[in-house]
Amino acid sequence: MSVLAVFARLVEHLADLLTPLFHASAAAAAIVLFTAFVRLLVHPLSRAAARGQRARAALQPRIAELRTKHAEDPQRLQKAVLELHAEEQVSPLSGCLPGLLQLPAFFLLYHLFSSSTIGGEANGLLGHELFAAPLGGRWADALADGGPFGPAGLVYAALFALVAAVAAFNYRRTKRMMANNPVAVAGAGGDGGPVPGLGALNKVMPFMSFFTLVTVAVVPLAAALYVVTSTTWSAVERAALYQ
Repeated sequence: MSVLAVFARLVEHLADLLTPLFHASAAAAAIVLFTAFVRLLVHPLSRAAARGQRARAALQPRIAELRTKHAEDPQRLQKAVLELHAEEQVSPLSGCLPGLLQLPAFFLLYHLFSSSTIGGEANGLLGHELFAAPLGGRWADALADGGPFGPAGLVYAALFALVAAVAAFNYRRTKRMMANNPVAVAGAGGDGGPVPGLGALNKVMPFMSFFTLVTVAVVPLAAALYVVTSTTWSAVERAALYQ
């Protein structure tokens, strides 16, 4: 039996358990519960990433000294900064690990609700809905069937509104963190130029959460539910861990 078939059975059994509470939307509730379970599993890594962020913040005065020392040699500056992180056993990419470990769960849901058959049999999960929106459908399907204010379109409108609210919260929080820690994003020398390789990232970072809107619009609704739930969880978790 394939991994996809095993996962499909798990979702179906969980949906059956939740049917008395959520009725026709039981499978959608099962996906939200599954997402919460995944986030609980990676929470220790999120806490470790928060500790890493605080450790990187503590290195900023020393990095500022390196910027002054190597103001006219960007390549030497980049090498010195990486050596400093290695010396202090602080990974500049540790914060990416929780997100990367969630990708398999997302792709499982994506393929599960994009496949018409599972193990040679019809995929019964495609018949489940979140209110009036099929879990295997996409926003384009909702627009074609009733338009943006049709029954399925309103489900997506609610998801977009939630994602936009979370993205706006993350945007304000990221801008505030960058303003409170200007050394981390300051220039490599007196001219205010960015640390090599990080300038573009610093400019894009506050807008990253808004890219979730695109994901929600193009993936099956089941996968979109995973993304929305995980993104909301991340906003609350990061606000608690990075305060």
